[in-house]
Amino acid sequence: MRTFSGIAASPGIVMGKLCIIDRSRSIVPEYSIPTESVSHETARLELAIENTRIELETLKSRLAETSGEDHLFFIETHLMILADERLVSETSEIIRTGMINAEGALRRTLHRYHEAFANIDDPYLRERISDVETVIERVLRSMSGETAEPLPQADSKMIIAAHDLSPADMLQINRSSVLAVITEIGGRTSHTAILARALDLPSVMGVEGITDLLLDGAPVIVDGVSGTVIVDPDQETFQSSLRRKQHYEYVEYELLKTADLPAITLDGHQMHLRGNVEIPEEGASVLAHGGSGAGLYRTEMLFMNRSFMPDEEEQLLIYRAMQQAIAPHPLTIRTLDAGGDKLLEGMDQAVELNPALGVRAIRLSLSMPEEFKKQLRAILRVSADGPVKIMFPMISGMEEVRRAKSLLEEIKLELAASDISFDKEIQVGVMIEIPGAVILADLLAREVDFFSVGTNDLIQYTLAIDRSNEQLSHMYQPLHPAVLRSLRRIVQAAHGAGIPACLCGEMAGDPLYLPVLLGLGFDELSMGAGSLLRVKQILRRCTLERAAAIAEGCFAFSTAAEVEMYLKSQITLDVAESID
Repeated sequence: MRTFSGIAASPGIVMGKLCIIDRSRSIVPEYSIPTESVSHETARLELAIENTRIELETLKSRLAETSGEDHLFFIETHLMILADERLVSETSEIIRTGMINAEGALRRTLHRYHEAFANIDDPYLRERISDVETVIERVLRSMSGETAEPLPQADSKMIIAAHDLSPADMLQINRSSVLAVITEIGGRTSHTAILARALDLPSVMGVEGITDLLLDGAPVIVDGVSGTVIVDPDQETFQSSLRRKQHYEYVEYELLKTADLPAITLDGHQMHLRGNVEIPEEGASVLAHGGSGAGLYRTEMLFMNRSFMPDEEEQLLIYRAMQQAIAPHPLTIRTLDAGGDKLLEGMDQAVELNPALGVRAIRLSLSMPEEFKKQLRAILRVSADGPVKIMFPMISGMEEVRRAKSLLEEIKLELAASDISFDKEIQVGVMIEIPGAVILADLLAREVDFFSVGTNDLIQYTLAIDRSNEQLSHMYQPLHPAVLRSLRRIVQAAHGAGIPACLCGEMAGDPLYLPVLLGLGFDELSMGAGSLLRVKQILRRCTLERAAAIAEGCFAFSTAAEVEMYLKSQITLDVAESID
């Protein structure tokens, strides 16, 4: 028996036979070329890119016929990367200056992308390098004449293991025969993982050594809850995993019963539970898990991996797909939250010594008003199709809000003059994620229609903690008294102005924090789809009165550890009383 540890990318526990397929990187020789071969190598590169484009367009058409158009965003993303002029220009420059073959130059281009993406702090954006890798691997295979091993279509149940799987691979999987997938690379926020969750396909990623051909055909247990893979399990381990599987599926079955039930407390108080989304494919998962729309739609993906900014029509197409995916529920679109550690490839940005405090989010958008107006126009136009809200990120003061709203009003007048439909009463909100915004919350509340707290950044800025720093990660404390006092102030300011207080950071998806957030008075929580049912289950077992008492009790303590101990004791007490 061998046990492998990886990343729990998509939940579920299954047993089956391991089927290893070849998705390893192409072997790319790099060699010197004479001057007279430079033009020939450049032509080979351009031909391979064109052949890859045709291949992706063909795949897109085929998937549209077999799987519908719901999941074609991934193919569109890869086509955008392929259309990036710099892919040709930078690689051609490497061929010319390095005097090397096209394959070697293309691999060097990929290495440059790796270095750029490695400096991105946001895990969602850092994982986008996997899309670039997938596209470049396709081009390399085209140049070498290699073809990827086809996915197995056997009738017997199997578990696929590969070095990596692209979103296109995932869409071509035969769900009647494939029980789960395992990859050697990738993470929870990769597009492949996102799609695995959308397809309810258990998955563990980052499992080094799982593609050893000696393991092909071996019995295997995939635990997408804990991120564990067990090959050749002994009888005791198999029985233990089987009991775990049965328990997990029973719990999920019971949770799914609440999917269509209202998010309401025992004493009749309603709280909106919505999903955090990045791509249209996640919409169906949010609705299936009982979410009532999207409280945070990240738009950064549209702006990554490209040498030019997306135009209004391209943005409109994607926003409309997202709106339709969660209709008839509301969609809250966060305007571009990039810059600093989230560099846009299509922009000429100076290197900043402290990017976390630099030109990013709303500051970046306001520094390029014409591009910002394109995004606002696209959002306004899609608002004619259904309920849509606009949310500005990283607000630090009144001037930013007023300048952003002024641009929005300008665009409204332009659209009205052109007789283009939009929601004239569209709601405008701001993200509260900077201590300065917390202090000014009462003033900001008079300017907007809602608040949404981004706790991930609020905690980091409040405590001066970089949670990606392993030496400081233990100090990233959502229950720190300073954080709790900030949250209370935000809610009080919002309700004092008669607007809702929402929360879309990771705190929203942890059931432990639900009584505190409910008790503080938050009106809406937005989280990953996988957390919705568990949070709703706790919510439906609470009363607002009890939650308010628990929340108030938290302020009697002076450290995060004391607050957490108190909170767990209160939850344990409630469980014991419910049993009695």
